[in-house]
Amino acid sequence: MPTIAIVGAGPGMGLSIAKVFGARGFDVALIARNQQKLDGLVATLAEQDITAAAFTADIMDRPALTAALEAAAEHFGGIDVLEYSPAPHTPTPGVEIAGPLETTPENLQPQIEYNLYGAVAAAHAVLPTMLDAGAGALLFTTGAGSVTPNPMMGNVNAASAALRNWVLNLNNVLTGRGVFAGHLAIGVWIGSGGPEGIPSAEANDIAPLYWDLYEKRDNAEYVYTG
Repeated sequence: MPTIAIVGAGPGMGLSIAKVFGARGFDVALIARNQQKLDGLVATLAEQDITAAAFTADIMDRPALTAALEAAAEHFGGIDVLEYSPAPHTPTPGVEIAGPLETTPENLQPQIEYNLYGAVAAAHAVLPTMLDAGAGALLFTTGAGSVTPNPMMGNVNAASAALRNWVLNLNNVLTGRGVFAGHLAIGVWIGSGGPEGIPSAEANDIAPLYWDLYEKRDNAEYVYTG
């Protein structure tokens, strides 16, 4: 069975992506900080006959993230698809949003750690094996501000844009080697309860785009605006 590892797995996009790939024959490795929440996701997927396992790691702790992905690969016999989409649903100490004028090296560095460094570390944990096999996919998620900046999120957009740039560059050098790198920029509020005037969409409606990105591989980027 092929396996997808979802880094930053939660009850929204992570679970929906797991369902999409699980329904198509994938086992699922779920990686996030909270063991209890991960166990709940594993149980939910089991109700749909999807095999999943939980591996705890904080993406700000790169050695722990690497170890979790290595444990997932050992448990399932390999990782065929990596999906990286961490999104804090509760305040994360030291990680704050700042506009362009308020962006400083101090509040930008945690965003770079969270968005870019974690993604690069996750990719390096699985990419050598994929290249040896000549097969695999790396999928990364940001907000649409990585493409069209949003003044409210000056430091977040800068870090996300760096990740986007790296992913598109990575896919360029992977061409012809059997491994694909793709980027999905989400320009809507996911779920209900978003700010007034901001378009929203359900995670279950967005998740199939990840399968399209993985299966078609005709474009390294998709920007979803609803």
